[in-house]
This record gives sequence, structure tokens and C-alpha cells, in this order.
Amino acid sequence: MNRVVVRFADGRMIKGFTNDFTPARTRFHVLPSDAPAGTKPVEVNAEELKALFFVKGFTGDPAHQEANVFTPSRPTVGRKIRVVFKDGEVLIGTTQGYQKGRPGFFLVPADAASNIERCYIVSAAAQEITFIDPSNAPAAGR
Repeated sequence: MNRVVVRFADGRMIKGFTNDFTPARTRFHVLPSDAPAGTKPVEVNAEELKALFFVKGFTGDPAHQEANVFTPSRPTVGRKIRVVFKDGEVLIGTTQGYQKGRPGFFLVPADAASNIERCYIVSAAAQEITFIDPSNAPAAGR
């Protein structure tokens, strides 16, 4: 089971567990973390999402501010990318699968201390998606 935070484009959110998410399908199921035993998972339509966050924990560190910078000592895998969502949130990280016209892609956050291990971004929820020129990429300490 994957620990996830489901963020919908309309602002709703579900914290829970999934074992059937795949970008190839439009629907998957989430068992809310606070659901009583015996509760059936909630069906989620991926087209309604902003993003699906695979997280280390449901509480995270409330004092942590997402840095959106690459740590020079941490190797990056994939292309550096910046996503600006329609709600104004900005995520910076790396991707190996973004392609214009696809419904979504995975992103690994630049911030090594992030509670987010990786996330699936729904392309329609983004206002702007741009690759970062390696020579202009934000780095810690800059």
C-alpha cells in the first residue's frame, strides 16, 4: 500500500492508502487514513485531480517550508522541471516522463527534506510547465 495525499483541482483533499494507482487508468481507489475498519475504499477519478502525492507521512513537518531548490550534493535523475499550478502553488523537481500532451507525469521534488517522495502531476491542473536550464537551476545556498 502506498501512503498518498490526493489533492483535487477543486481544493478537496484525501489522505490515505492506495495500491491500484497507475497513470494508464483514469480511476483508482483510496482508503482514507481515518476510515474505520471495514470501510470500502473511495473511488477517485484521476481527471479531477491536481496531483497525487506519495508521502513519507501524513503529518509531515509543519515547520518545514518547501525549499524548491536542488541540493548540490544530491544527484538528480531526469530533467529539472518547474510546475506552476492554476492555484498558484509551485513545485520544482525532476521528471523522467513529462511530455506535452500527456495527461500527467511523475515529479520528484528538488527539496531533499520534503515530505513528498514523488508526485503524479495532472497536466490540466498546471498553468505552466517548464524545463529548467541546468545553468539557471536554483541550488541551495544561492
